[in-house]
Amino acid sequence: MNTQDTVHRKSAAELRIRRVMDALEKNNMQAYYAPTCADAVKIARELLQPGDVISCGGSVTLDETGVMDLMRCGDYEFLDRTTAKTPEEREKLYREVFSSDVFLTGTNAVTEHGELYNVDGNGNRVAAMLFGPKKVLVFAGCNKIVRDIDDAAKRVKSCATPANAMRLNLDTPCTHGACPGTDGELCAGCRSENRICAMYTVLARQRVKGRIHVILIGEEVGY
Repeated sequence: MNTQDTVHRKSAAELRIRRVMDALEKNNMQAYYAPTCADAVKIARELLQPGDVISCGGSVTLDETGVMDLMRCGDYEFLDRTTAKTPEEREKLYREVFSSDVFLTGTNAVTEHGELYNVDGNGNRVAAMLFGPKKVLVFAGCNKIVRDIDDAAKRVKSCATPANAMRLNLDTPCTHGACPGTDGELCAGCRSENRICAMYTVLARQRVKGRIHVILIGEEVGY
């Protein structure tokens, strides 16, 4: 691929991101464009205040962008579930998240209609996105942008869920082959005890304007 082709591809990708940003804004979500992961960290720093009580959902995107390092820098009161020594401590932290100032997370998909599509196992991540924390920062690589909810569901079942199940060392049908529900109904899938796609949520037009801030990154990040 020559340099001109690369420039054209990047320009087309940025145009798509700008269209998605407009759609998010129309849905009462603040939208930002970060050309690189480093830019995404800068935006996050601008949206956080020293001393904020913050937390996050499980997210490869936060790790790969460097946002997780920012959260652990010491400027904030980080409710870090990885510090929990027992299931009871982890459960307590999950509930404390609802009263935090800021919740940071990735998202499974962002549609061109300005919707955030997420599938969760325990439900703590999507629950905090829906209600509780005063502010929610959502980070999404350009690879997470899809046409609509149907494409979002297909993306999760064919890409995100198998990769996450492997990351968590879970034995599920999708780690051995295609998800049984890839071509089925929205919530269709396996009956595995280890299934991690149990909670399905769509965040569309928000009643609380500006609570959700979506940072779209011009790089492929996360699953």
